[in-house]
Amino acid sequence: MRQWKRYGWVGLAAVAAVGCGDEREYPKVENEPVQQQARLESFEECAPLEQYIEDTATRRMRASLEQARPRSGGGWIFGDGSMPPTVGMPTEGDANSGGDAPRGPNDHTGTNNQVAGVHEADFVQNDGTRIFVLSGPRLYLHRSWPAEQLTLASSMEIAGWPREMLYDKERQRLVITSQVDGDRPGRPTVWGDSWMMGGAPIADCAGAGFRCGYMGGDTLKVTVVDVSDLSSPQVKQQVFLPGSYLSARRVDGAVRLVLSDDFRWPSDVRFYPEYSPSLNRSQKKMNEAIDALIARNEQLIRAQTLADWVAPGKHVAEDGTVTPLPVSCGDFYRSNAPTGLGFVTVLSLDLDAAEGAAPLGRTSIVSAPGTVYASPDALYLAASHWWWWPEANQSDHTYLHKFDLSEPSRAKYAGSGTLEGSLVNQFAMDEHEGVLRVATTVSTWRVDPTNSGNDGVSVPNTMETHSRVVTFSATGGNLQELGRSEDLAPGERIFSARFVGKKGYVVTFRQTDPLFTFDLSDAAHPRKVGELKIPGFSTYIHPLGDTHLLTFGEDRAEDGSWTSRALKLSLFDVSDLARPKEAFTHRMGGMNSYSDAQGDHKAFNFFPAKGLLALPFTDWDYSGYDYWTGFKSELRVFRVDTATGFTPVGALSMKDVYQSFNEPQWNWYWSPSVRRSVMADDYVYAITDAGIRVSKADSLQTPVATTRFQPPVR
Repeated sequence: MRQWKRYGWVGLAAVAAVGCGDEREYPKVENEPVQQQARLESFEECAPLEQYIEDTATRRMRASLEQARPRSGGGWIFGDGSMPPTVGMPTEGDANSGGDAPRGPNDHTGTNNQVAGVHEADFVQNDGTRIFVLSGPRLYLHRSWPAEQLTLASSMEIAGWPREMLYDKERQRLVITSQVDGDRPGRPTVWGDSWMMGGAPIADCAGAGFRCGYMGGDTLKVTVVDVSDLSSPQVKQQVFLPGSYLSARRVDGAVRLVLSDDFRWPSDVRFYPEYSPSLNRSQKKMNEAIDALIARNEQLIRAQTLADWVAPGKHVAEDGTVTPLPVSCGDFYRSNAPTGLGFVTVLSLDLDAAEGAAPLGRTSIVSAPGTVYASPDALYLAASHWWWWPEANQSDHTYLHKFDLSEPSRAKYAGSGTLEGSLVNQFAMDEHEGVLRVATTVSTWRVDPTNSGNDGVSVPNTMETHSRVVTFSATGGNLQELGRSEDLAPGERIFSARFVGKKGYVVTFRQTDPLFTFDLSDAAHPRKVGELKIPGFSTYIHPLGDTHLLTFGEDRAEDGSWTSRALKLSLFDVSDLARPKEAFTHRMGGMNSYSDAQGDHKAFNFFPAKGLLALPFTDWDYSGYDYWTGFKSELRVFRVDTATGFTPVGALSMKDVYQSFNEPQWNWYWSPSVRRSVMADDYVYAITDAGIRVSKADSLQTPVATTRFQPPVR
């Protein structure tokens, strides 16, 4: 999809042949230059905010329609108002309720957080004696200890489409996010909605598969639940804000929720002239139709009010009292560089403040969303420079915005910086002793002189890539580049990264998987010190102390062929940074195997107290006589030892639970395969959208308890 978005306009140039008749030269869509000193500028009043939104929307609309004009080579290129944002993006008190509380386990696993002390949201949360799961439209609350007495204590309906939640054991609170339909006017900026091509909007989600459910919900609902009594959870407050959930973090009682919102165009704005045979035959008529449509669209855009662009929110107290949350224009910032259409908001919720007082702080940027990283003291947003049109020698760039989290109820803007390249995910950023370290892949358009467009003009058609590590320091309210490493791995891009203290690790991939090691002890001079090439690639890197890395990804043959594919665990010895070694490996499954841990680090569960690793695993072997014979849905458990490598402990199967649901009950946001795990002392819990099962680690094939959930009905 991402590639289609990027290159689709090139292939559409020859959609239709247009007759001659108008040789006028029309202004070319001009790319805006990269701002080498990025910054955010606040709006003190509402009129400039509305003006900026409408100017940005008009410029975006014009750029899209200018690209729709006929070209002298005999075709035209059309856009939809949603060009891609960048070139080259790959883009713990009492734990039970009711009676005496049993002693909990000696140790247990929790969410796999990137940064110690910075808790990340997930659809599963636990504290060793209780497990909370969001599945379909419900929250399921379990007493999970003793393990043999795993019990579903209660469940409660969550309005809308639940996404993720944060758990605060000390305060006995769950902060749950869900998407609800606020029935807001206008149309969101979305690639693929038929209305953008002149048709009608998708009216029914059934079978549509896009912009439905939480992807179609235009309002974020935050529900704070008191779970001190598992059998009777109580909603303490609710917050409704325009936008969609992006990410969340918690440090002590301070919760930061990051949401993004689309520009909502006036309903009658169109991004392509209404089709007629005469337009198809005449460049002149096509250009006249585009001129008229640009003028009409701008009139509709300018006629909107600020309330049409930025909807207010509301707070609902425990007693049902509703307090409006109006738009405060002073909470909004604009970038001095183009970063796409939309709004990104950091919502701060202080759990230590009085719950009825709506202790909320909002900080918003007029920008498309990007990557989120948080340390205990700061939150970083990475937004890509927006190129309207690919040009030769054009490189992708990212703008880094830092927010100070010292106040629990507000994220304060602290400065910005410019980075050449793009980020693979949140692990590409890390803050250490006040220095931000970033692993970036730089992608640059080049022109192959042997290939030119049908109008005789050479077009950029080749992408060059290389990667590097860059450091930034906060100086005078700006993020200034402090140092950078040498360029790495031409022709490849970063698949995973991890920073551990004053060391860094980067994995790139094309056909083989180079692991690069970095010495970051001198922040001004980040230095590559070692390199190891092996087949395949790692998508997640987990540090084991200071001397080893535990990684998960895919194994591939030298040619990168899919038939040779399998999932792969690796244990790297990095005690000598200059000479990293792949000490042990373990292949899992075959070409059809899959694990949530491939793309979500929260599915990767390592239990240091026991040296155990648990991974969700799904596989199909089609050589069986029917579908179910070769099907697996299980949690695979391994003992990990830096001296002996990987020892398979066994698999906790959930195949029977999976089979109990008919396929029509599955959908795009609910599937009964194993997705998460929890480990406590000698017990292992496998978690699916359909229920939880627990076994002792030394006898995984013999479950001691199972709970089952309801399938969603909507």
